Amino acid sequence: MLGLKLPTDPRWVNIAEKNIDEILIDHAHCELKAASTANSLIMSFPEYSELVSEMVPLVKEEMTHFKLVHERLLKRGVKLGKDRKDLYVNNLVKFFPKGGSRTTQLVHRLLYAALIEARSCERFRLLSEHIQDKDLAKFYRDLMVSEANHYVLFLNFARQFGERKEVDQKWNDLLNYEADLMKNLGTSETIHG
Repeated sequence: MLGLKLPTDPRWVNIAEKNIDEILIDHAHCELKAASTANSLIMSFPEYSELVSEMVPLVKEEMTHFKLVHERLLKRGVKLGKDRKDLYVNNLVKFFPKGGSRTTQLVHRLLYAALIEARSCERFRLLSEHIQDKDLAKFYRDLMVSEANHYVLFLNFARQFGERKEVDQKWNDLLNYEADLMKNLGTSETIHG
């Protein structure tokens, strides 16, 4: 369903479980960035009323997810700490050239967001199926469903606002690029790395 061309290296789950506090810290920051992305889409493209209407509840949902992850950190006696660079996202957003029409810029941002949500969904599924902590496994199972919905939302908007055939080609090209990125990731205690 997610269309990912290269699955996560299975070793990542072992790394994640051994470093679950680091995963939770990184996850919390990912939720903040997701809320920021939705907010940025509202601010950058206010003329797309349907997009704005969908991004408002998404900002709230992502902040609720942040709160849930932060509460888990506090229960574990772990402080949030500073954000770390997300090598995955930093490299991913280099794919499309800068510039172009506003619609092109919007479509590219939506495709990036869709792919980040798809990879997060896949990672949450792995955590839900393989970590020993049953409570965290359920937590990630529930969040996996939300990530899948966000992936579909962003991809559908890209297809709605752009020319469908062109958007689908860009999506496929981005998926191939992301698969190449993933060959060098999956060995760190981060959600995407």
